Amino acid sequence: MIDLRSDTLTMPDLPMLKTILTAPLGDDGRVGPDGRGEDATVNELEDLAARLTGKEAALLFPTGTLANTCGVLAWSSAGDPVLVHEQQHLLLTEKFLFDDRFCRMKPVRYRMTPQMVPDAEQIDRLFAESGARLLCLENSHNFSGGYCIPVNQMRRLREVADRHHASIHLDGARLFHAAASLGVTVDQIAAYTDTVMFCISKGLGAPVGSLLCGSREVIARVRPLRHLLGGGMRQAGVIAAPGLWALRHNLSRLQEDIDNARLAAGLLQGKLTRLTMQKEVQTNLLVLGMGSIGVSPDEFCRRAAEKGLLIRPVLSDSVRLVFYKGVTKEDARGAARILLELDREL
Repeated sequence: MIDLRSDTLTMPDLPMLKTILTAPLGDDGRVGPDGRGEDATVNELEDLAARLTGKEAALLFPTGTLANTCGVLAWSSAGDPVLVHEQQHLLLTEKFLFDDRFCRMKPVRYRMTPQMVPDAEQIDRLFAESGARLLCLENSHNFSGGYCIPVNQMRRLREVADRHHASIHLDGARLFHAAASLGVTVDQIAAYTDTVMFCISKGLGAPVGSLLCGSREVIARVRPLRHLLGGGMRQAGVIAAPGLWALRHNLSRLQEDIDNARLAAGLLQGKLTRLTMQKEVQTNLLVLGMGSIGVSPDEFCRRAAEKGLLIRPVLSDSVRLVFYKGVTKEDARGAARILLELDREL
């Protein structure tokens, strides 16, 4: 079975798991005079995350959802308007910030340009019309198929936000794949943000965890908020140690995931008659549109599974393939073969 449902399925290898056995541990929930927890391994991971993103400090979270939530709450309060892309993950899937039962934030939705980057002119106008003071970005962008925001566009968005005295929070769940695709370092992208979240539990291959990075002052404000929302942890070095391994050993192989996604896309290019494919594969995601073919995404995924390919529906009219550590070139070729068979059968 070829499983391309998500890069959250990446399995930790033995060297990564062995780091847990020797990691120095402490109580991360007990904060000392320096504002840090007592788990040395967590502190080491947070320091590394801050250096990689070019920020002053970082904070470990059990999930990206919680890290995004706290990142947004660092800049906005319940009921505030917030600029988000109309298909942004924290709006459509994480939801907490915009749920009427909880934060009740008001989403001010912006679109992508034909080049699949956030529309800076529209964002400028929406800031003026809404009075919002926060722009949420996603790089790479999940539901579009992993499109990246180039550094020059990040700079332009920063200029727009600054004109309106607004902050920028970046959902960088797959930020390291975006950097690999763009041929830049992560800190070059993050330089134009006030807070940035990235996951160690997706393409980087660690079992659990996400980091929120920003200034020391912001991270100090967010730490008690993490505790309030149930994200406080004790001997969290057992989570941090695999994350350290991932950041020290798994970054150089991310291009392999991108190459496999592009390989599958290349084998499909010009051969699909019913399914539609995104214009360009930039990272480790590939989204196929179902259009009006008369089969729901759920049914399409069921038929794919019968042929040996596990994929998942996204939005209401698409399916998504995700390439990650452990997925081979042969898997990419096999996935393309199954998709072509299904396309002919529709």
